[in-house]
Amino acid sequence: MRRARSSGGDSRVSPIFLGIVAVMVVSGWAVWSDFAADSRFAVFLFVVSGWVVSLCLHEYAHARTALHSGDTSIGEKGYLTLNPLKYTHALLSIVLPVLFLLMGGIGLPGGAVFIERNRIRGRLKHSLISAAGPLTNVLFGVLLMLPFALGAADGWPIEFQSALAFLAMLQVTAALLNFLPVPGLDGYGVVEPWLSYDIKRQVAPFAPFGLLAVFGILYIQSVNVKFFELIYTIVGWFGVRQEFVQYGDFLFRFWQR
Repeated sequence: MRRARSSGGDSRVSPIFLGIVAVMVVSGWAVWSDFAADSRFAVFLFVVSGWVVSLCLHEYAHARTALHSGDTSIGEKGYLTLNPLKYTHALLSIVLPVLFLLMGGIGLPGGAVFIERNRIRGRLKHSLISAAGPLTNVLFGVLLMLPFALGAADGWPIEFQSALAFLAMLQVTAALLNFLPVPGLDGYGVVEPWLSYDIKRQVAPFAPFGLLAVFGILYIQSVNVKFFELIYTIVGWFGVRQEFVQYGDFLFRFWQR
């Protein structure tokens, strides 16, 4: 007799996710040890794989919170496996965020886990589900910046410090931007349960364009400058120097000689 599956469904960590983590570890070691023939490409692999790992954790946080809030269909959808191929829209959750990263050095996750909201009772639970993703970016970013804050990074290879600083900066931008109350972003998902039906109906048509609108606004030079001034201030609180972030960005763009 087959045993009934738990309400969590399949929660085994996907080999695909483990493979991405392995790329992050190996490329990070290559940057640290200067083993790679092209350290800039190693930095590129480290940052991209680390960014994809954070995207998977971001979506996992949404899914896990939804499961504990009442949506027991989450496990059957495969969201608890951390497999990026299980997302409803891999384009929104993986491809577009990586594209934004390549184009502008900005961490801006999409949203792609389908949550059956009708199974969840209570506005606070709905808000927490939306907040769980960017809060994961906050936690990941803090962990990446702790070595700088504690002084443990002093003496580490400059390339590795810079790659780590750049990846941490991406987490900060992802958290900050995704908490904006813009339709299509998690920040709007936090406040949406508390809005009237009429307001939600009027805003709904703009949701598919919120992500692109934010990215477009960031391309305005004056906005971009002010935004990164804020980002550098935040990472500076943790002892991450602006020069490290900028050098990490330079190393990341290995195709620009």
